[in-house]
Amino acid sequence: MKAGVVSPLFFAHSLQLSDTVPAKRTGDTLQKDTVVRRQADSSRLKKDSLVVVADTVPLSKDSLDAPVHYHADDSALLMVPTRNFVLYGKARTEYKDMKLDAGVITYDDSTKVITAYGAKDTTGDLASKPTFVQGDLKSISDTIIYRMNDARALTKNTFFQEGEIFVNARALKKVDSNSIFARDARFTTCNLDTPHFAFRTRRMKIVNDKIGVTGRVYPEVESVPIPMISLPFSLFPLNRERHGGVLFPTFTASESFGLGLEGLGYYLTPNQYSDITITSNIYSYGGWRLNTASRYVKRYKYTGSLNISLQKTRTLNTGFIAKDEFSQSNTFMINWSHSRDSKARPGTSFSANVNFGSTRFNRNQFTNPYQNFQNQLSSSVSYNKDWNGKYNLSLNLNHNQNSVSRLMNLNLPTANFNVVTMYPFQKKEQVGAQKWYEKIGIGYSGNFQNLVSFYDSAFSFKKMLDTLQWGAIHSVPITLALPALGPFIVTPSVSYGERWYGQRIFRSWNNTLKKVDTTIQKGFYTAREMSFGAALNTRIFGTYLFKRSKHVEAIRHEIRPSVSFSYRPDFGAKYFYNTRIDTAGNVMRFSQFDGGIIGPISEGAFGGITFAVDNLLEMKVHNRDTTSKEKSRKVKLLDGFGFSGSYNFLIDSFALSSINLYARSTLFEKVSITASAVLDPYQVNARGYRVNKLALDPSKLNFGRLINTSLAVSTSFSSKTRDGKEAEDKNIPVDPFMTPDEQQRQLQFVRANPAEFTDFNIPWTVSLSYSLSLNRQMKPDYSGFESIVYSTMNFNGDFSLSPKWKLGGQGFYDFSTAKLQQFSMFISREMHCWQLSINVMPIGIYRSFNIMFSPKSGILRDLKINRSRTFTNY
Repeated sequence: MKAGVVSPLFFAHSLQLSDTVPAKRTGDTLQKDTVVRRQADSSRLKKDSLVVVADTVPLSKDSLDAPVHYHADDSALLMVPTRNFVLYGKARTEYKDMKLDAGVITYDDSTKVITAYGAKDTTGDLASKPTFVQGDLKSISDTIIYRMNDARALTKNTFFQEGEIFVNARALKKVDSNSIFARDARFTTCNLDTPHFAFRTRRMKIVNDKIGVTGRVYPEVESVPIPMISLPFSLFPLNRERHGGVLFPTFTASESFGLGLEGLGYYLTPNQYSDITITSNIYSYGGWRLNTASRYVKRYKYTGSLNISLQKTRTLNTGFIAKDEFSQSNTFMINWSHSRDSKARPGTSFSANVNFGSTRFNRNQFTNPYQNFQNQLSSSVSYNKDWNGKYNLSLNLNHNQNSVSRLMNLNLPTANFNVVTMYPFQKKEQVGAQKWYEKIGIGYSGNFQNLVSFYDSAFSFKKMLDTLQWGAIHSVPITLALPALGPFIVTPSVSYGERWYGQRIFRSWNNTLKKVDTTIQKGFYTAREMSFGAALNTRIFGTYLFKRSKHVEAIRHEIRPSVSFSYRPDFGAKYFYNTRIDTAGNVMRFSQFDGGIIGPISEGAFGGITFAVDNLLEMKVHNRDTTSKEKSRKVKLLDGFGFSGSYNFLIDSFALSSINLYARSTLFEKVSITASAVLDPYQVNARGYRVNKLALDPSKLNFGRLINTSLAVSTSFSSKTRDGKEAEDKNIPVDPFMTPDEQQRQLQFVRANPAEFTDFNIPWTVSLSYSLSLNRQMKPDYSGFESIVYSTMNFNGDFSLSPKWKLGGQGFYDFSTAKLQQFSMFISREMHCWQLSINVMPIGIYRSFNIMFSPKSGILRDLKINRSRTFTNY
C-alpha cells in the first residue's frame, strides 16, 4: 500500500529537473556543490538537500497551490520523463474540496489533467467505478477527466444526484463549480438503479442549487420510452433555500358549483421573518374563493399567523320548487394567532387566537366535511401585566358565535385585577414566633365585563348598542393561616363581595296577550354579599395487600374529604319578586338581575356545611418487563371520583343542595373515561317543578333524579408492526399557531398524499370516541321542563389489504337523530416513487370522490393525474 502527501515543491523539484544544478564527480567521490542558490545573496549552502525553505526557492508558475493527498492499495508510480504520476488499486486523491476514488488515477503534470477510470475484477466485470465528490456534488462515472487549473471536467456514463433529482448522462461536462451540461440524459426522482419512471432529453443544463433546464423531453416508464408524449422544454427549481413560486391548481367538477380549478396561487417570501401563501378557487358557475395565509416568526420576540378568506358562493338550485336558478352568498373568515415570547418583555404577555367570520362560511366549504359541522366559533385576545408578583392585570377581548342561530356575542373587553394575599400585621423583621394576628391575610379580586350581542342576518349598529350589557364583581377575601391540628388542616375565612349591574330585568304577566312580558331598565345598580366560614380537610390512606397473587401486589385507596362551615346573610332577597307565568295561575320567583352578564346574588341566608369527597384508587402489579430494573409498577384504576354538595340549616325547604358527581379514569392506558352528573334529591310534581319532598330511598337504591349528565369515552388501538420495531410517527406535526382552516387544509393534503403519512408497516389502527350528554331545562314558555339528549360517536381506522395497499375511513354518527352524519373512506397504494390515492365521501352535506396519481417527490408533485367530482346532498 502506498500513501503520502505530495506538496507543490515536490512537483517543482521532482518533475521539473531542468532547474537543478548537476553534481560534479572526481573519481568515485561526489564533489560538494550547491543545489540551489538564494536570490538575495551569493553564499552557498554547505550541504546538498532536497528539503529547502519555501522562501529560498523560486516556484514554477504552473505548480499546484495546495497539497495533494493520495492513497493506493496496489502501488504509486512516478514517471519522471513524461511527468506522470499513476495510482493503482482502489486509488484515492484529495485536493482542496475535491475527492476522487477510482480503480486507476493518472495525473499529467504538464497539462494538470487527472484521468480516472475503473478496473476490472477477476471475472472481467468493471469494478471500482470512479467517484467524484466536490462540495455537495457527488457523481459516479465510467471515466472522469478533470483539469485542475480551471476545475473543468468531462465524464462518461455519469450518475449523480442534485437535490431530489437523480441524473444519468452519457456525457457530462462541468464548466465551473456551479454549472453542468449533460448530453443524452435521463433524470428521475426514483432512487432505484433501474427507476420505475424517468424523463429523457438530449440536452440538459443544471446550475447547482438554482435551476435545471432541458431541451425536448419525453417520459419513459419501466425503461420503455414514450416519445409521443413530449414537451419542447422543461424547467425545475433546485434552490433549497426559501423562495417564492407558482402553486399549480387541481381540476374538480361539482353539480352545484360547476367545473373548477382549486389551489391556484403563489407563494411569497417577503423577508426572513415571514411568508405569504395566496391561493384561489374558481368555478364555472361564477363562484370563487380567495385565501391569503401569512406566517411570521421572530426569535425571542413573537410568532403568529394571519389567514383571511373571501368567498362568493354561487350554486345551482336542483330542487323543483326553487324560485331562482342560482343561489349565492358572500362570506368571509379571519383567523389570527399571535404569541409573544416571555423573554421579549418580562412581566407582560400578549396572545391572540381569533376566529371571526360569517356564520355560513363553514357550511359552504364543500371540500372540507370537518368544517361543515363546526357550528361554534370563538376568539380571544389577551394582555397580562404582572407587578413583581404582587399585582396582576389581565385584559381580554372575547367573541363567540353560533352558525345555527347566527347569534354573535362580543366581550369588549373583560378586565381582571388581582392583588395577592397580603399580611398587614406581619412585621418586616420577624423576631421569635409569629402571633396569631400576624397570619391574617387580605386580598382583592376584581372582574369587569361587558357584552354586545347581535344576529349577523339583521345587523344594525343601533340595535347592537341597545344590547350592550356591562357588570363588575369585586371580592375581598380575608384568611387566617392556623397550624395543623394533627392530621387536620383548619382554614377560617371572611369574604366580602359587591356586584355592579348595568341593567335590571322585570317580568310581568300580560292578561291581554296571555303571556309574560319582559322590561329592561338601563342604569347603575349594585348588590352586596358577605360570608364567614372555616374549612377542614385531611387525607386518609388505605392499602390491601395480596400475598399469594402472581400479578397483583396491592390496591391503594386514598380519600380526601373536606368540610366547610359557613354563614352568609340574606342580602339578595330584596332583589327577588314573584310573577305569574301561565293562565293556570302558576307563579315563579325571579331576580331583577336574571339574564344579565353578571349572575344574581343567591336569595336567602345560608348557614350550614359544604362537603366534598375525592378518591384515588390505584394498583401495584408485578412488572412483566424483565429488562426493567423496577420489580413492580403502578396502575391507576380511577384517577379521581367523588361528590360534593351542601346543606343549609337556616331554611325550611330545599335545605339539601343538588349533589355533583364525577369520575375520571384511564383504563389499561388505552381507554380514557370522563363522567359527571348532577343529582337532584327532591321530587317533582306533574309539571316538573320541584316539591319539598326528598326522593331518597336507599332501600330501593333511589338517591334522586339525574338532571344533567355527561359521559366521554375515547380509545385507540393499533396492531404491532410487521418488523416488530417501534412504530414510526408519521402524524402531521402539531402547530399551535395554525388556524382551523390551515389544519383542515393540511389534513386534506395528508389524505391526498397518503404514502407520505400512512404507515404501511402497521397492519391496522382503530380509534373511537363517544360522548353523551343529557340536560334538563325549562321550556321557553315556562310550561314545564324538557330533557335534551346529545349522543354522538366519532370513529377512524385503517387496515392493510396487503403490504402496499391501505384501506381506511372515518365518520360521525349522531344517535339523537339515528343518522350517520358524515362518512369518508380512502384507499392508498404505495408504489415506491409514486402514490395512488382514492378518497370517497358518500355521506355528508356534500358527497364527493377524488382519484389522484402523482409522484412522491416535491419537485414533480404537480405532474399529478387528478379526477374529482362533488355533489350536493341537500
